[in-house]
Order: sequence, then C-alpha cells, then structure tokens
Amino acid sequence: QLQLVESGGGSVQPGGSLRLSCTASGRTVTTYDMGWFRQAPGKGREFVAGISRSGSSTLYADSVKGRFTISKDNAKNTVYLQMNNLKPEDTAVYYCAADRRWTIATMTTDYDYWGQGTQVTVSS
Repeated sequence: QLQLVESGGGSVQPGGSLRLSCTASGRTVTTYDMGWFRQAPGKGREFVAGISRSGSSTLYADSVKGRFTISKDNAKNTVYLQMNNLKPEDTAVYYCAADRRWTIATMTTDYDYWGQGTQVTVSS
C-alpha cells in the first residue's frame, strides 16, 4: 500500500515562492506516475502538474505553466512542486496523488492514492 505525505505549504505574499514535497512510503515513486492537484474553497479539485514514473515527461495546467515545476528524487522517494511567482488565485489545498496508469492523467478519478493535502495561502 502506497502512502503519500505532503509538506511545505504555508502563507506567502504575491510574487513569492514555495516548494511542496510529497514523500512516499510503502512503494517507490518509480512505480507510479505522480500528480499534484489543488482545491480552492468552494471549487472542485483541479489538476496542476504531473510527472511520469521515469521522470522524463511532465505536464502542466495552463494556469501554472512557466511558474510551477514538478520534479522527483527517486533516491528520496519524493516528488516536488516548485511554485514561483505565486498569485492569490493559487490559494488552495494542494494534494499529491499516484497513478498506476502509463500516461500522465489529469482527472482525479484516474489516480489511485492521495495524500492528506497541504494548505497554500497567497495574500498580501
């Protein structure tokens, strides 16, 4: 059974940066494609970024392209989301997820395992 734990959330001013971490246990991240999702108050959970199990392919939502970077460290069994030039509309709970399929999925229903989420608040 794969378990995912997110960390690194917090409060930051617009234009600031944060790096989220998602540490896996029970299985290795090389067995799954990994994704980051977010959910703002009153809204559905939306895809932010994904990375293939090999790490060779990435995919981003248009709203974060050029500002966010997803990466992974297989030795640490950890996936990261570097978030730069944060905007108030990035405020949400951010979730890490793992998918057993062999393509980077963007739908929540395609993911098999989820972390508990970490809050990101962007405000002046």
